[in-house]
Amino acid sequence: MSLFGEVQNPRGRDSDELVSMVKRFVRPAVLLLAALVAVLFFFNYVASVTRIGAGYVGIEVLLSGSQRGPSEIPIKTGWVFYSPLRSQIIEFPTYVQTVKWTHDLNEGRPLNEEMSYNSKEGMEIYSDVSLSYAIDPKMVPDFYLKYRVSDLATFTHGFLRDVVRNSLNEVASTYSIEEIYGEHKAEFLHKVEALIQTKLTPVGVGIQQFGFIGAPRVPDVISAAITGKAQAIQNAERAQNELAQTQAEAAKKIAEADGDAKSEVARAQGEAEANRIRQASITPQLLELRRLENQRALIDRWNGQLPQVESGSGSGLMLQLPKPQ
Repeated sequence: MSLFGEVQNPRGRDSDELVSMVKRFVRPAVLLLAALVAVLFFFNYVASVTRIGAGYVGIEVLLSGSQRGPSEIPIKTGWVFYSPLRSQIIEFPTYVQTVKWTHDLNEGRPLNEEMSYNSKEGMEIYSDVSLSYAIDPKMVPDFYLKYRVSDLATFTHGFLRDVVRNSLNEVASTYSIEEIYGEHKAEFLHKVEALIQTKLTPVGVGIQQFGFIGAPRVPDVISAAITGKAQAIQNAERAQNELAQTQAEAAKKIAEADGDAKSEVARAQGEAEANRIRQASITPQLLELRRLENQRALIDRWNGQLPQVESGSGSGLMLQLPKPQ
């Protein structure tokens, strides 16, 4: 106490001012936080926005009202406004999906997912399979209504795998193991792909590619028998080709010999005809003419000297004549 009354502490005045300042800043902060919460609540539960990317199609699933369920009209690429309290947006990829079911843990998923099926004889065959498919954007609502999946991996490794395995078994039951393993493999795969497509067309799934990865795997005994038969066929074809070649060479030689014989006959006939003509043309007058021509040629070539040797008349002896002096 003082003579003039109670004296206030200067520190108490500063504290009151600090509290007042805090109150002035806290109130706007609380209001801002409340507004932010309200905005977040609004855009998370009352209104929201999302974007459908390229290669995707969205469907709006109504969660309340008399029209609950997927909308019949798919949502195209772009920004979409919706109410999370009333509906849900699910995206589906419409680009080509490729799946590989193999026994190799380093290809596809790290599992043994090879396909097994039975041939007409009841023999079990194992194959690695590759499949590519795409969903028709217009059929996405029907697809979702049919399978109720938002992740295509669930559809791919569930329903689609069963369809492929069942189709392989249905078609393989009409083919022998040798036909599947050998020359009819392409025909077999074409029929399996057509059957898969028939089963998936109603839900808008289009098969882009289907085939084996490598050769089908069969029991070792069957594989050895098929290989042996193929080798025997190759040997028979080789022998047939060699026989045909031998026959062709023999025919060629016969043709050459026949040609040579005909050529000799023609040549002989020509010579005989020439001799006949020559004989027909020889007459006594022609012979006398040739004799006179030969004598004339001898006279023309004589150098005027007498012969050095002369035969004795009728003796058969040759006499040396004396040389002129």
